[in-house]
Amino acid sequence: QVHLVESGGGLVQTGGSLRLSCAASGRTFSSYVMGWFRQAPGKEREFVGGISPKGYTTYYADSAKGRFTISRDNAKNTVYLQMNNLQPEDTAVYYCARNTNNILGREVDEYDNWGQGTQVTVSS
Repeated sequence: QVHLVESGGGLVQTGGSLRLSCAASGRTFSSYVMGWFRQAPGKEREFVGGISPKGYTTYYADSAKGRFTISRDNAKNTVYLQMNNLQPEDTAVYYCARNTNNILGREVDEYDNWGQGTQVTVSS
């Protein structure tokens, strides 16, 4: 069973930064494409960005490009989401998940083993 735990969320002012972490259990972490998603109140869960198994490739939603950076440290079984220049519309619960088919996917139904999420609130 894969277990993912997100952390690092909190309250930040507009223009501030946060770094989220996703810590994974298991011995095959480095075999998986990992993704970050977010879900705001009243909205569907949406893709933020993803990273290939060894970290060679990252890809992002348009809303994240230029502001967010995904990285991973496979020795620590951890994926990171660095968020800069945060805006109120970034307020959401942020989740990490594992891609079920090891593809560079952008859809919610292409991922599983969702973590519990971490709340990010950006005040205006």
